[in-house]
Amino acid sequence: MKIKALIVDDEPYAIEVIEKYVQNFPEIEIIAKCNNAIQAFQILQQGKVDLIFLDVKMPGLLGTDLIRSLKNPPKVIFTTAYQDYALDGFDLNAVDYLLKPIPFDRFLKAMDKIFESYKVNSNKISIAQQPAEQKSDVFLYLRVERKMVKVNVEDIYWVESLKDYIKVVLKDKVLISKQKISLLEELLPEDKFVRIHRSFIVAMNKIESYHSYSIDVLGKELPIGRNYKAECQKRLRVMS
Repeated sequence: MKIKALIVDDEPYAIEVIEKYVQNFPEIEIIAKCNNAIQAFQILQQGKVDLIFLDVKMPGLLGTDLIRSLKNPPKVIFTTAYQDYALDGFDLNAVDYLLKPIPFDRFLKAMDKIFESYKVNSNKISIAQQPAEQKSDVFLYLRVERKMVKVNVEDIYWVESLKDYIKVVLKDKVLISKQKISLLEELLPEDKFVRIHRSFIVAMNKIESYHSYSIDVLGKELPIGRNYKAECQKRLRVMS
């Protein structure tokens, strides 16, 4: 399934940023780009558009006013440098409201909402949920350097935070991705992984042994943080 998208912004650089980000998602097809809401209105009258990346404050007609003028507007992600219009955006049932400059990890969250609404799997940093009997097919994609690398969730031993990066440890290799550990925590299956420390998430079925202060995985001792101790021990007792 291709999601047909339109990018609307009066700043060429802003269009370039969105276009570059969208290149990571083969399910999205950019059918047009324009620099004002009037042009966007004309394109919307010509054919089907599923999604608009829409700047709010543009000369001639605000992006919010464009959406109000449409009888059946497509899904909208507002992109703007102004927080003042956020309430209007959500009143218009926008999927998301992104503040410029838009970091890639924040863009990913918006994409999660889009793909969830269409119930499609995405070539991105996200979980592709499959039926329970196909556990080996539950995977995610991580950006490693300039590639999107497919990782089977069942192969993950632990995830470690390295400031603005994460280290994903598999049995036979380690992947480094520029990503916050908190974002990956949201994407990993809650029943399969446990946060044991602000810097560590562990696959529960890979735990070899544990104490009140640490967990052993793949021959390495990982610390249990004080703020995570109670929940961690609760999860481990259920598992045992």
